[in-house]
Amino acid sequence: MNPVTVISDYEHYYTQTKTLQHINLSHLVSETILVSPERLDTSLSKTRFLQGASFLEGRILNYICETVSTDYILILTKKDEVAIYPKTLEVMIDMAEKNKAGIVYCDFYEENKNEKKPHPLNDYQSGSVRDDFDFGAMMLFSTKAIRTAIKKYGAIPPMRYTGLYDIRLKISIDNPVYHINEPLYSVIQHDKPSERKSNFAYVDPKNTHIQKEMEAVFTDYLRKIGAYIPYERLKRVDKTKNTFPVVASVIIPVKDRKNTIADALKSALSQKTDFSFNIIVVDNHSQDGTTSIIAGLADRHPAIKHIIPSRKDLGIGGCWNEALFSPYCGRYAVQLDSDDLYSSSYTLQKIVDMLRQGSYAMVIGSYTIVNFNLEEIPPGLIDHREWTDENGHNNALRINGLGAPRAFDTDTVRGIGFLNVSYGEDYALALRICREFRIGRIFENLYLCRRWHGNTDAMLSIEDANRNDAFKDKIRTEEILARQVLNKK
Repeated sequence: MNPVTVISDYEHYYTQTKTLQHINLSHLVSETILVSPERLDTSLSKTRFLQGASFLEGRILNYICETVSTDYILILTKKDEVAIYPKTLEVMIDMAEKNKAGIVYCDFYEENKNEKKPHPLNDYQSGSVRDDFDFGAMMLFSTKAIRTAIKKYGAIPPMRYTGLYDIRLKISIDNPVYHINEPLYSVIQHDKPSERKSNFAYVDPKNTHIQKEMEAVFTDYLRKIGAYIPYERLKRVDKTKNTFPVVASVIIPVKDRKNTIADALKSALSQKTDFSFNIIVVDNHSQDGTTSIIAGLADRHPAIKHIIPSRKDLGIGGCWNEALFSPYCGRYAVQLDSDDLYSSSYTLQKIVDMLRQGSYAMVIGSYTIVNFNLEEIPPGLIDHREWTDENGHNNALRINGLGAPRAFDTDTVRGIGFLNVSYGEDYALALRICREFRIGRIFENLYLCRRWHGNTDAMLSIEDANRNDAFKDKIRTEEILARQVLNKK
């Protein structure tokens, strides 16, 4: 018997027909199931329709997994046309069997009328738990692994959007998720290239219902693997026994930001508070004139503490450590990036008030995306309302960031420290803190985040984006392990 059943949503006649014409030519394909809200006629060979909203729907995916008669299920996850090569399915099945994998996926080519270029994907880690992890356009599932996971961990819940996410997580508990580092098919773009999924999709209000489903599935997964942390276990910080020169320090790491550093410093200087504060600028050996701008302002404003580290190997996290452990650092340490601004003169007061009143180890505010001229641009306000006190610290492992501005209890953070890197250092620290301590949230706008060509994450190549994603997955891997160890004590 042919070993593969192909599953796809029916969304676009032309691309769907072309894709299935490619795939159904394979002698390994037994049948294709197209999921559609309406029953449609098709002349495609080996193809039948299943009425439903999407294969992502738990009810539909449960039915498919229960009733297919093949050893493997190939799920097509993208709307673009897909063209497989003569040996694509043979190689994927071979790798599944050799590695006893529950899921197999592979790199692919992106094709349009002008070019064909490889699109590499990341290896799957145990911390690759984001619901939008990129598996490409095709995922090959072992039917046996699916049914074993359902028997052991329960049926796919009857939710609208999370069927694939749920079964993928359950399979990954006991089975390898295998990545083939070779392009084995093409994704053919007939119009403009598909845009990468927005980094802010998980905080877009129109996606709230989807994200609630994703959070429920992920929280259940954490319970199954022993990494769930009950809210009641989280601590508040103790009163400090140390003395500090000021109540709060605004921390600004900077390198080569001559166009924005003065605005950032003036924003910090404009803060109106009922407590003492200073501004610690860690100038990471700027070469573009930034140093002289800081020095000039520091001469006129004693609150500005200008630090040039002796080390020349520091990332943003290393610069934060320089500030935290300097004699200038206050009781609380508050973020301000060198190209950003506080949204009002009362941002610092609001943050410190919450740190004090809640005895929090960390407080995170909300920010608005603006252009270089400080004009609001989409998606506008990022307030992370997906956060809840009861489960935010668990759901934080699923999402890609926690927001800004970030502020810390200095004693707590000195005991942990930042990673000496320039990407993900803030996320790693936040995960470590919320493993043990409560985090406070402020949902009103406190901060203006400039998006411009000088941003460190502007216009990333696929290789650079993959490197960043893989690093955050590694952070999650280590944090999940730490939470599992903690739960065993």
